[in-house]
Amino acid sequence: MYSYDEPVYLISVVAKILEIHPQTLRQYEREGLVAPGRTDGKMRLYSQRDIDKIKMILRLTRDLGVNLAGVDIILRLKDKLDDQDKEIESLHLSLEKLKANQSNKSVIKKQSSYEVILFEKY
Repeated sequence: MYSYDEPVYLISVVAKILEIHPQTLRQYEREGLVAPGRTDGKMRLYSQRDIDKIKMILRLTRDLGVNLAGVDIILRLKDKLDDQDKEIESLHLSLEKLKANQSNKSVIKKQSSYEVILFEKY
């Protein structure tokens, strides 16, 4: 079985699966919406991830009436949101580790600046 990101499908196979013309796939590539892999002979090979992305493009264009420029913006925003979701998850894990480490140590209360000024011993 191939991985989700491994390019294995020829353009003709993808066109048949998605019921679109191969020229449409070439246009999506020219617009920078998809970037299929290439064989040594320069034949386009699509991964399952590429196919899913093309399905999303088709849904946006056919069902929602978004033009290709709009699709490009939507896909870029989606990528940014995905990156931010990963960063948030990483920060949550780091915070959980810090909380676990802090529970084993004594808690030091940080004084606010006004407490330091008003109650500082001379």
